[in-house]
Order: sequence, then C-alpha cells, then structure tokens
Amino acid sequence: MIEPLDSRVLPPGIRARFIPGVNGLRMHVLEAGIDQPGRPCVLLLHGFPELAYSWRKVMPPLAEAGYYVVAPDQRGFGRTTGWDPDYDGDVASFRMMNLVRDVAGLVRALGRRSVKAVVGHDFGSPVAAWCALMRPDIFSSVTMMSAPFAGPPAPGTAGSAAGSIHQALAALDRPRKHYQWYYATREANADMMDCRQGVHAFLRAYYHHKSADWPGNRPHRLNGWTASELARMPTYYIMDRDRTIAETVAAEMPSQAAIDGCEWLPERELRVYSDEYRRTGFQGGLQWYRCRTQGVGCAETEIVYGRTIVVPSMFIAGAMDWGIYQTPGALETMQSDACSRMSDCHLLDGAGHWVQQEQPEPVVRLLLSFLRG
Repeated sequence: MIEPLDSRVLPPGIRARFIPGVNGLRMHVLEAGIDQPGRPCVLLLHGFPELAYSWRKVMPPLAEAGYYVVAPDQRGFGRTTGWDPDYDGDVASFRMMNLVRDVAGLVRALGRRSVKAVVGHDFGSPVAAWCALMRPDIFSSVTMMSAPFAGPPAPGTAGSAAGSIHQALAALDRPRKHYQWYYATREANADMMDCRQGVHAFLRAYYHHKSADWPGNRPHRLNGWTASELARMPTYYIMDRDRTIAETVAAEMPSQAAIDGCEWLPERELRVYSDEYRRTGFQGGLQWYRCRTQGVGCAETEIVYGRTIVVPSMFIAGAMDWGIYQTPGALETMQSDACSRMSDCHLLDGAGHWVQQEQPEPVVRLLLSFLRG
C-alpha cells in the first residue's frame, strides 16, 4: 500500500497522513499547525495539474499565525485513493456536488463542525465556492484564486455554455480548439503520459507557459464568448486544432538557464509533481473537465440558481493570469452578483496562474488580513 508523501520532500512544519472514510476515499492530506479544539482550521484545495503539495509555501506561515492548515489531494489526484481511474468508469463521482461532499466529509473526519475558511485555486476555486454556497454553516469564509465564480447556472443552461463555439474555432484561418473540451477526450491522458518529451519536461513547460515567467502572458478582458475573442488567448487555452497539449507547451519549453534560475519551482520540487503523475496518470483530474463540459451532474446545481455566497469572500489571482478572463464576464459577475460579502479582488504583480507558488508572501499576507478581518 502506498505511503504518505515522504517528509524529506516537505518543508519543515508540514506533515503527511491518510484520513480514511471520506466519502468513499482514503484521503491523503498535508497538514501544518496544531490540531486542537479552539484552533481555527483552514482548508486549501488545489487545481489541475496540481497536488496538495502546491500549498507547501503557504501552509507553514499560516500555521505560525495560529491556524491548523489542511490541504488534501483531491479526488483523482496524488495519493488519495478510492476513485475510479478508468475513462469508461464512474465519471459521475467527479461531478461538482460530489467534490463538495468530499470536502464536507473531510471536515467531519477532522472532527470539526466548521472551518474558518476554505481556499481554492484553479479548479479548486469553484469547489471552494460551491462549498461556501451550499454549506455556509460549515465553511465560514471562502477565498477563490485564479478562477472566478459566476454563481449557479440558470435552469436549462448547465453544461451548455459551449454552444457552436467549436465549429467557429475550427473555422478560423488558424484552426483552433478549446482546451477544456480537448481535456475531456479519450486521448488527452495518453497525450500527456506518453508524450515525446516525458512527463517531467511536459510539466516544466506547462507550468512555465502559464506563469509570469512566460513573456506572452499579458491578459486582458475579452468582449464575449466568440471564436475571434477566445483566439486572443494563449495556446494553452485555445489550442491549435491539430496539436496535443504536450506538443503545444513543448514549443514554449524554457531554456536550461531559465530552469536553473526558476526559484518558485526548482527541479527538486517539480520532481514531486512528475513522480506522482507518472504513477497516477492525469485521468483523475481530466474527469473533472469531462463533468464540466459534458454537463455531468450540472442539472442538480440549477436548483440553487439565484443563491449567492453569503459568507465573507475574497479573490486572488496573478496579474499575468489569463485564467481570470477565460470566461468573459465571470470576474465582474462574481463581484456584483455571485458573492454578497466580497471584501476585495486582488491581482498580484509578478504572478501568472500559479499565484500561491509564484508569489506566496503576498498571498499569505492577504489571507491573514482576510482571516483576521
């Protein structure tokens, strides 16, 4: 049986263990700080293709400030087990409401009735948002990172946002395709696992391409959900039609000098990701995209259409992160309609998509100010 993540790859103050019986999962978690009654708990939810390890720079300072901090490998990722890895398997277990059940189940398994905050990055951001929206009695506040939350879908619209965009993208002079629908294909996992450059180099190029280190990341608002507007985004979002994601990011592989100088993700830390993904594959995380693009379980979210997040909320992203604009209007809707008590929306200089890894110090400052406020 697989062991918890080796303490030798973890920063001082972070420990790893398993928590069984979490909505059918044996959940692998990283934790920092003292777990005792009365000490407020903060949950940190990662995105794709990431792990609980993505919070390694944020956890110790939060713990030093007096919080008990827990970051799980979510369903489909890392050392958490109990999920179906087969493309033709139980994809519905990865639907949003079941991911919320995972997080609520983790709170119960920790012996708590509520937590001070749930914080989510990338695809962890909508999970955190839905946790706060559905169970404000459990999740006392929420911070979303990199992926704005526009609220529950209107009845009859869940899973149908794409419309005819695929045909329009393919018909461009430079034929394109949307990455989320590509991630939902049967071939996507093998494209990543069996790519020519290998998993480690694939992840290096992928993380680099979406970071502030890549000079092409100069995001701005898009005017609408049209092919011509979407095609203004980099190829990691709006891909060339006949390229895989591994081929896409290989074209932007950083130089060896840039790799050697990458302080926010040195090779020894990237190795933790590549070792895990070589073992598990990417299909677990890709199932999340299948549910989203194919509308699996989306109809059950329509029942709360019109409900807002009523607990205190905050948004953090990198100023060089295209993710905040990839769904036109979502950032504005989050602030005006989806959240009733949003304190602020912070875009941090010097960060792209991986904001809590690229700029951990300002992220920690913002989180502590929010939690104390």
